[in-house]
This record gives sequence, C-alpha cells and structure tokens, in this order.
Amino acid sequence: MAIISFIGLGNMGGPMASNLLKAGHQVTVFDLSADAVSALKAEGAGSADTAHEAVKGAECVITMLPAGQHVEAVYLGAEGLLAALPEGTLVIDSSTIAPETAKKVAAQASEHKIRFLDAPVSGGVGGAKAGTLTFICGGSEADYAAAQPILQDMGKNIFRAGEHGSGQVAKICNNMLLAILMAGTSEALALGVKNGLDPAVLSEIMKQSSGGNWALNVYNPWPGVMEAAPASRNYEGGFLVKLMTKDLGLAFDNAVKNEASIPMGSLARNLFSLHAGQGNADLDFSSIQRLYSPK
Repeated sequence: MAIISFIGLGNMGGPMASNLLKAGHQVTVFDLSADAVSALKAEGAGSADTAHEAVKGAECVITMLPAGQHVEAVYLGAEGLLAALPEGTLVIDSSTIAPETAKKVAAQASEHKIRFLDAPVSGGVGGAKAGTLTFICGGSEADYAAAQPILQDMGKNIFRAGEHGSGQVAKICNNMLLAILMAGTSEALALGVKNGLDPAVLSEIMKQSSGGNWALNVYNPWPGVMEAAPASRNYEGGFLVKLMTKDLGLAFDNAVKNEASIPMGSLARNLFSLHAGQGNADLDFSSIQRLYSPK
C-alpha cells in the first residue's frame, strides 16, 4: 500500500480519495473546504492545513483541481510543490487542463527529477464513487506502469494516450463529444415531448435505435426518467455546467492552435456558455435540457 497525498476534494476528488482509503492506502488530504476534509477524516484520512504539509512523506501526490491556473499555482514557482517534493515522488494530476499546461508542469517536474503523469478522468461522479473511472494518461511508460496499482483502486479502465499532454488532448476530445451528445439528446427529447410523447418511452425507443448513446443509457437529462441521474434531483451535483464550458473552451483553443475544424464543438460551446450565463453554471451539465424546455 502507498502513502498518498490527495489535494482537491470536490465532487470527483472526494470519492476518489475515499476509494483509496477503502483500498488500504495511507491518505492525507487537503482542500479549501473544511467540510470536504472532515468527510474524509471521518473515513480515516489524515489532514493538513496546507498543501505543503499534506505532501510531507508522500510517495505519491494526486491532484484533482478545477482548472489549469489552479494546477500551476499548486505545483509551479518557488513556493510550488515541485520545489519541495523529494526526487522520485510520483505526481498524478487528474485535473482537466490545457495540454500545454500539462507539458509545462511535466517539464518542471523533470527538472526536479519528479515523476509526472497528466491523468484526467472520465466517468462522472457516479464512476468516481463506484471506482469505475476511466483514466487517460500522458507520460512515460515507466511512470504509467508505476501509477497502475494506485489508479486501479479508483478506476476500471486505464489508458496511456502517449507522452505528456496526450492525456489532456484525449480528454478534451472526449468531453467535446459528450457535450455534443448531451445537447443533441436534450434537443431530441424536447421535440418528442412537444409532440406529446412520454420522455421515458421515447428514451427507450432511442436507446434501442440508432440514436442510442451514453446520455440515454446512464445519464438521461429529462427529470424523472432515470432515478439515479442528476436530472431527477434538480440537476444537483454531478459534472457542473461551468466545468463543461471550461472544457469546451479548451477544445476550442486547441482547435484554433492546430487549425482544426470543430463546427459541432463550437456550437456546443456556445450553447453551454449561454446556459451557464442564464444562472445554471453550478448545475449538472445535463441541465442543458432546460435550454430546450424551460419551465
């Protein structure tokens, strides 16, 4: 079992740290939310008042942070963790950030002889709680192999996309597709209901037809159709609209840089930005349904 420091205990990070505790690892946690820290302490985690205190003696440091600026603030500079961690420490960043940011952190980690993986995840809060996340890793084969025993205690599918930054490229491509699918699914359901169809019946029809997709199968956006989905609890928790909007921005910026055409991704970015600006930023991203069928 490993000695692990986990920084960032939000909707995803909290359950991930919890699964590491259940697997028998020694875990010390840090987050700006005292409630989030208390919840993990109740499960047996150690805690610290600062990120620097949390990583003392750690063999592995895992971060799950909202955006690239937070990752840079934690790791880089004279006061960052990379300057304080001992050589050989394994660092796994599961935040979704720009590939360039991941490469920047990886380069500085290398200067300090610290092993680094960018390892964003897919699977949502449900996957984080169940320990069935997909990890999409960028980094060396050796560091990827070293991280396997730890990642397997939080996830079901572990992939190495390539070198540093590759995990982030794969993740933003995946989330762009997810946003397109969720927006399209919501649009189709709204049209059916406008014509008098039962959303649950229409969902089953589409699930068994050529329109079937992940949103219909496990994350239905129409309230009351799927009991476990955020839509059935007023779109609370889950993957927030503001985070999906951020990820779509990363995809857009990457497309501009690489002169790639993403007309559907650009439209999805505009739709989620509009939805966020209407007071929905802190709801689950499946609340995009409300854009098509407002109350």
